[in-house]
Amino acid sequence: MKRMILTSSSGVGLTHADRADMVVPFIYRFVSGPLPSPDHLNNYLGSRWDKFYDQMHWSDCVRLSPVIRRQDRAGPLLWVCETYGVDLIELWFDPEPNSQLQLIWILDYLRSEPSVTESLRLRCVDFDLRGADPAELRHREVRQFDIAESDFGIASMAWEAYRAPTPELWAALLDRPLGKLTFLKPAVEGLLSELPSPATGLGMTETRLLELIATGHNRTDELFRPGMLGVRVFDPWELGTLLEGLAFGPTPAVAGLDSKLATLDKYNERGRNAAFRRSRLSLTEFGKAVLAGREDFRRHNPIKRWWGGTELTNERLWRWERESRSLVAP
Repeated sequence: MKRMILTSSSGVGLTHADRADMVVPFIYRFVSGPLPSPDHLNNYLGSRWDKFYDQMHWSDCVRLSPVIRRQDRAGPLLWVCETYGVDLIELWFDPEPNSQLQLIWILDYLRSEPSVTESLRLRCVDFDLRGADPAELRHREVRQFDIAESDFGIASMAWEAYRAPTPELWAALLDRPLGKLTFLKPAVEGLLSELPSPATGLGMTETRLLELIATGHNRTDELFRPGMLGVRVFDPWELGTLLEGLAFGPTPAVAGLDSKLATLDKYNERGRNAAFRRSRLSLTEFGKAVLAGREDFRRHNPIKRWWGGTELTNERLWRWERESRSLVAP
């Protein structure tokens, strides 16, 4: 029996766990920045046989397999499955919000491909895949479920909700049953918590950054360490962008972030990493007032960023009241 595993970047370790003939990790980040267009995502899963193709492709992060010829990996993902007789496609996506977004995206895509839906199985990965030891993964018992049409429908509904131009449909998922997508509801709430608070104007991760800096954690290598914040939505580079927003606005909440970051090219990873490491952070008086709920960060600083399909600006600022679990419209 030929097996394929579809997973997020958190599941790269499965490549070395010998649980499948091919492991395909998806590396898209859906939790920050504008969402890729449907055409872009379809092309990603499609063919790259055209010699002028320069877009990221599903096969770029796939380890060479003796089961599938190198040149054929340029074909569409589903063509490879059918051509090489893949009997079982397992979905390994842990509870981390970006992984759950990838799960609903891929289920929405596969829903229209009846040739593979019967071969799909959903693994209930109730642990952190990123930190898992491949040797342990090789033998770990992980529950497996068949995927019903209702589960595909839930995934499609959720993916459409996240791509919508307002967060209303996404927030409505909190009151709906989500079938076998066990970890989707916590991810829904976790992502809503990243909308600005009505009191402080900060999302949950921004708030945690200020809280830790206030208690003396002034080094970015410590703040960006996995698990340090207690929330797992953004990766270290995304955390860096959030920190820059807190430090470089008209009225900063954070002092001590290396000013070179404001001018360094975003692709200059070496220079940016060095600048982050040089920084010694502290809260400004304004930052202390924001953290105490006496000031609203967004009344003094601009915002222009994407949350799913919603573009957040000062004039169009959706907020999330965590205590009452309710949206506050602009």
